Amino acid sequence: MKLRKIMIAMALLLTVSLALFGAGTGEKPAAAKADEPLTGKVSLYASITSIEPIMADFKAKVGVDAEYTRLSTARFISTVLTEYQANKLMADVVQGPLPILEILKEQGVLANYQAKAAEGYPDWAKRDGIYLFGIEYVGLIYNTDLVSKEEAPKRYEDLADPKWKGHIVMANPASHATTISWLVGLKENVFATEAEWMAFVRGLAANEPMFVASFGPTPAPIASGEKKIGISMPKYIVTNAPAPLDYAKLSQPMLGSPRAIAITSDAPNPRAAEAFLEYWLSDGAMGILANDVGEYVLTPGVYPPIPGISETEVIPIRELSDEEIQKWGAEFEKIFALK
Repeated sequence: MKLRKIMIAMALLLTVSLALFGAGTGEKPAAAKADEPLTGKVSLYASITSIEPIMADFKAKVGVDAEYTRLSTARFISTVLTEYQANKLMADVVQGPLPILEILKEQGVLANYQAKAAEGYPDWAKRDGIYLFGIEYVGLIYNTDLVSKEEAPKRYEDLADPKWKGHIVMANPASHATTISWLVGLKENVFATEAEWMAFVRGLAANEPMFVASFGPTPAPIASGEKKIGISMPKYIVTNAPAPLDYAKLSQPMLGSPRAIAITSDAPNPRAAEAFLEYWLSDGAMGILANDVGEYVLTPGVYPPIPGISETEVIPIRELSDEEIQKWGAEFEKIFALK
């Protein structure tokens, strides 16, 4: 059975259980009225990190408190669905990887709000109330005290050079879905043949990388000098400044998963939720995300303050099916000799 089907089945089972045992007795909030004043606070559940600057700017501009709850990708769906089925979902807005929001949309968690601020966004970035605003771009970051620009990789294939053996850190390719998708994305978007791609993957495995649970822990061992280089997110060059970090300027495109955001269908503060989403999708907020958080956003001409990033091609990778995630995760587990 697909993971998506399992998640949906669990949600339906939870709904029945709550109906039988009376767990969800709370009343749903009334719909927003256009003439209602903005009061109270707006609550955001998000997987994105280091967004304190944008939350503070929203409060300063709109006059409404913004509360941020960080949810890891692994527990995002279970947390939101459990609260939603009990009529106790505290989030007015949710932000996460596109596949997660699509599952929540299927379960009725998300509203089909038409954001005015997104009118200039490309059609592929607007999906029935779900808005794509950036790309979780992944590259090769390195310690500038230990690796010179000349020594840094110029192509992905260079990371398989034996000189990097024991010096690489990356998220676990058997269990981290984004890394699995990134590796498969290289096969589909970068390498000319599957044989060349597989040679790269096996060469990377032969260099015995250190594995961590997600991208979040990858910059620390690089910044400290424990490792020289890693498969990570260039945004950490901004959020970890002044750590000695830079990214390898490759001749090939950088890949990443789309980031998305939406209003919840039963938002406790619907007027504030709409105001927050409009703000988040605005050019000003995207500028803060890029400049202060290091995010790669879809707003034309807006880039993180990382030298060379505006000349780097960044493309979104497709969503892998559950079967593909399972298949390639198992394959990478063998290749990387993971237990």
